[in-house]
Amino acid sequence: MAAAVVLCVGGYAAQPYVKEWALIGDACGGGLPRDAAKQLTPEDSFLDSEESTTTEGVGSYTCEVTLAGGESDGDRFVSVAAYTRRDDQDREFKSAFERGFQLQAPLPDGMPGFVDHYGAVLLLVPCPDLPADDDGRKRKLLVRVSMGRDVLTGIPGAAHRTAAALTGAASDRLGCGAKPLKVPEPAAPLADPEDDRKRVPVARAEGTACGWATKAGLPTDGDWQIAVGANNAAPSGRCDLVPAEDGKDTQDFPRLLLASWYGDWSNRVATHEQAGVPSSMTATAQCQGEAANYALVASDDIPGVGATDRQRMLKLFAEDEVRRRGCSGLRFHF
Repeated sequence: MAAAVVLCVGGYAAQPYVKEWALIGDACGGGLPRDAAKQLTPEDSFLDSEESTTTEGVGSYTCEVTLAGGESDGDRFVSVAAYTRRDDQDREFKSAFERGFQLQAPLPDGMPGFVDHYGAVLLLVPCPDLPADDDGRKRKLLVRVSMGRDVLTGIPGAAHRTAAALTGAASDRLGCGAKPLKVPEPAAPLADPEDDRKRVPVARAEGTACGWATKAGLPTDGDWQIAVGANNAAPSGRCDLVPAEDGKDTQDFPRLLLASWYGDWSNRVATHEQAGVPSSMTATAQCQGEAANYALVASDDIPGVGATDRQRMLKLFAEDEVRRRGCSGLRFHF
């Protein structure tokens, strides 16, 4: 059966503010929330046009809204790409983790996604209204929401509400049946993966997705800090450990990075490319019928952190993830 394609192009000849209000009501299947869109729109700009495509036969949906006026004239406001096919989702994850340990930033607790190193929001939700795929796996919807460079993503909560609403619109278009996503309070700006200022002392990580680090036995003379880049619902997360150094750029200092990836797509990330076997300092498990992978990478010259210490930390990290996610069959590859 040929794929059904629905193409809708918006663009209005009315005055700018009339155009903006009309577009907000219709853009991206009605999924663009009016209040959040107004908060995100750069000064002296307005929403100008929308183009969306639904390809039902291959389970994909795209939408792009552009700006007009001011310095952002002709630039992107937001673009959405949504997929229910596993191959398309694997391609998106491969782009997000081409080298495995790309930067990422967390979304608020409970939101099933993360911010990738391009600054896009990726959300992965179950599709109860779609049948299992050919391999018998439950279908999911992966939605990638990218905002333009001038969009005001620093407005607390606006970007998160927009991404959640657009995920719901994509679910409706593709027959996914996903439950509406809730954005937890308090509202926060969209996290920036390049922003390294949100490290906290390790002792303050208690109760977070990186709370295991409080029991990691780190050297006491390093004044260690941690960047919590994970939540309990996301398909990927990171815990970055850095020894604090007064007056110096810790980007260049020895650090420990621990990452988790959930889904069969993650086997590629944790597998030695040439040998086809699990890479060293990784672990594998089974979570909700699919693979989960965990890994640690570290600088070679961290005083007081040898091979045995790294193995202990990977064990603490992976065991904590497995416990919180209800996974099983944890195996280590040192």
